[in-house]
Amino acid sequence: MARRGGLRGSNWGNVRLMMHLPNLIRLYWRLLRDPRVSWVAKLVFLAGVVYTLVPVDLLLDLPFAIPGYLDDIVVLALAAKAFVRLCPPNVVREHVLLIDQGG
Repeated sequence: MARRGGLRGSNWGNVRLMMHLPNLIRLYWRLLRDPRVSWVAKLVFLAGVVYTLVPVDLLLDLPFAIPGYLDDIVVLALAAKAFVRLCPPNVVREHVLLIDQGG
């Protein structure tokens, strides 16, 4: 069976994510510093980051049950997604445009 570009679908998604990661980090940083973004949105994101960094987990890191960092990755991803959704859409668009323009 032929593969497109030598990468399977899920691998290509990971490559695309890694390519956009620097811009996503810039976007989150800019939104965290923007006074137009509510403190609730910022708190949601920061809670996800803190959960990821703190060594105590809600789910035990058992080697035979689930990969040890799976819950951390899921919590961080959900917090990041919720953060952007809780931000005013026009503010997010503004920052995305500025980042795309090199700002």
